[in-house]
Amino acid sequence: MRNVLIRPLVTEKMTELNESTAQYGFIVDVNANKIEIKRAIKEKFNVDAVDVNTIKYKGKLKTQLTRKGRFSGKTAQYKKAVVTLKEGQTIDIFGEV
Repeated sequence: MRNVLIRPLVTEKMTELNESTAQYGFIVDVNANKIEIKRAIKEKFNVDAVDVNTIKYKGKLKTQLTRKGRFSGKTAQYKKAVVTLKEGQTIDIFGEV
């Protein structure tokens, strides 16, 4: 079984969503679907997810100009999931550190 949840998404916007509503953000596997994400949240954190919204980001082309010439490359693609939990349930993201 592959690891569906890669890491929690800790930004200012996600922290505000955590406090105001019961929504949490995660970086997930690019090939994971909403059902697998919901199941992984249930197994790892022992909470019930009501809704899962996913956003897929494509990698960007980047170029760097140096003395030796121009280097070009591509950033990695990733998928972000915003999970809404049942009322009264929370996830302690920093408890595992």
